[in-house]
Formats: sequence, structure tokens, C-alpha cells
Amino acid sequence: MKSKPMSILIVEDDVTDCNNLMSCAKGKDGIEIVGITDSDIEAIKYVKAKRPECIILDLELNDSTTGNTDSLGFLDNLNKLNLKYMPIIIVTTHVNSKRTYEILHRKGVDIIMYKDHPNYSSNAVFNKCLALRDTSPENTVEAFKEEMEDKEGRISECIYHELDLIGVTAKLKGRQYIHDAILYLIQNEKSDVNVIQHLTKVHKKSGNTITNGIQNAIIHAWRVSSIEDLLEHYTARVNYETGIPTPMEFIYYYVDKIKKII
Repeated sequence: MKSKPMSILIVEDDVTDCNNLMSCAKGKDGIEIVGITDSDIEAIKYVKAKRPECIILDLELNDSTTGNTDSLGFLDNLNKLNLKYMPIIIVTTHVNSKRTYEILHRKGVDIIMYKDHPNYSSNAVFNKCLALRDTSPENTVEAFKEEMEDKEGRISECIYHELDLIGVTAKLKGRQYIHDAILYLIQNEKSDVNVIQHLTKVHKKSGNTITNGIQNAIIHAWRVSSIEDLLEHYTARVNYETGIPTPMEFIYYYVDKIKKII
């Protein structure tokens, strides 16, 4: 039995269904609703920020305020995140189609629950969540956290998560330089070695190459990420003339932020 409540994200556009799920959740032990949205686009943001163990996903999102009218695109985008764990996914739907169900399972859905079935209820949905958690511990976010036992692993994962939130993606070389700089400064607070000098030794690159790599990663993030995401996840002041932080401003902001998180 897990000691912590199971974190669950609800993606549902039907107001009545949302209310039923939320009412049921209030009276049920062992679960915690970490987000609720009617948008597949907003749901991806919740996954990045909250790392839910389970996602209750309505297939039809016709009344969504933003995003697509079905959740198939969400499943594709979820897989593109390359998470270090796979959330349990329970799809709820009025569709009764074998072909559709086969597609959903290929995209990683664990259980499909037909809303028009006489035994369908919010309680049944949550029971499925908890049952899958107990039978598949290797796939849960809780198991992932347990694997990260050493401090360096936890710090490293936290750094990558924060960089993902603002669009410093894995394809950017500067991402690794940023990660290594933050990790080094957290682990070596009293070191007299300049962080760029440390990176030159580790990566066998010149200081200019490393600094430019970091700067390019920052520029990329400020170019591709929404202003809302940047304002939410990077709260330090930015020079109004350049519009972006310097490499050292950026690195030390995350050193301080991650120290508070861990």
C-alpha cells in the first residue's frame, strides 16, 4: 500500500462529469487531484509541472475552451515529452469502437471506460486508478522517485524538469552545460573554481564555446516559449534592454530555486 496519495490529473470538458469526479475525490482516501482542465494543450502543461501518477482523460473534448476536439493528439504529445516514467492513463468515452480502442491502446492507454455502461461511475474510475497503481508499481511516478535515492540524481532530475518547463530542450547543447553548471554550484558552494573553468575541464571546450552554448539555449527558450510560461517559471528580473538573462544570471537563478525545491 502506498503511503502517499496517488496524484491524478483530470482532463474533461463535461461540467457534470467534472463535478462528479471532484465530489467523489473529496470523499475518497488515497488520491489527490493535482489539476483539472478541459484542454489537451493545458493538460500537457500540467503533466510537465505536476508529474501526475495517473491521468483521467476524456476522449471527446468538443466543449473545450482551447485545443483539439479529441485526446489523440494529447497522447502523441505526452509520448514526445520523453518522461522518465509513464503515467497510468484511463480514457473515459461515449465512443464504443473496437478500432478506436485499438488505436488508444497503441498510444499507451491502460484502461478505456465506456461512459454509457450501466456500471460506469466516478468511483469506478478512481478504483481503476488505484488498482493499476498497486499492480504496476514499476510504471508509477512514485516508483520513479524511489529510484532516485542519491542526492545528485534528485538534483539532476529537478534541473532537467525546470529547464523543460521553459523550453530548454534536450536537443540544445547548452542545456547540458547549464545542467552541469547548476549541479556543480549546488554541490560545491565553497569552491574557488570558476564554474566556466569547471565546465571547460569537464567538456574539453573553450570558455567562449560553453558561454555561447548557454546563451544560445537561453535565446532559444525566450524565442519559442510563451510569455506566460516564462513569467510563471522564471521570476527573476530581466534586463529590459536585452530582454533575456545573461548566462550567469540564468544559472544562479536556478541554483537558488532548486536549492529551495530540494
